[in-house]
Amino acid sequence: MIDADLAELYGVSTKALNQAVRRNIERFPSDFMFELTPEEKTEVVTNCDHLKKLKFSRYLPSAFTEHGALMLANVLSSKSAVQVSLQIVRTFVRLRELLSSNVELTHKLEALEKKYDQQFKVVFDAIRQLLEPPVKPKRNIGFRVGESKIVYHIRRRRR
Repeated sequence: MIDADLAELYGVSTKALNQAVRRNIERFPSDFMFELTPEEKTEVVTNCDHLKKLKFSRYLPSAFTEHGALMLANVLSSKSAVQVSLQIVRTFVRLRELLSSNVELTHKLEALEKKYDQQFKVVFDAIRQLLEPPVKPKRNIGFRVGESKIVYHIRRRRR
């Protein structure tokens, strides 16, 4: 997400957000945050109508990954930032609970498999495949310079 969008989400000005980042720069390694290049800035302004105000800004916007957005919530002291931080932590706790229940289910499945003979092997294999999360290839973050606007919008709609 772009710094201007996160500032609005956290209820602070973009300037205050960027000041907080500069004061705590050690908390924002390159995999948490990066500055857009002039070409990327142009591409973002062209494709995202709500970012038109960045067109004449002399500063290059910063982009934050999901980890950077969480770190921002911890660095900022606005009420909105505190609420977002709490919500993110609650979401991670819930995900951990879901994963642990999945582990318990796997152990029960193994016990059932040992109890019954080979005639149910196909059933157990099918259930085990359903329990495994699908493998998705990692996407690079950022914008691809040189792609046409039409291709960008088509990709955005498919997500």
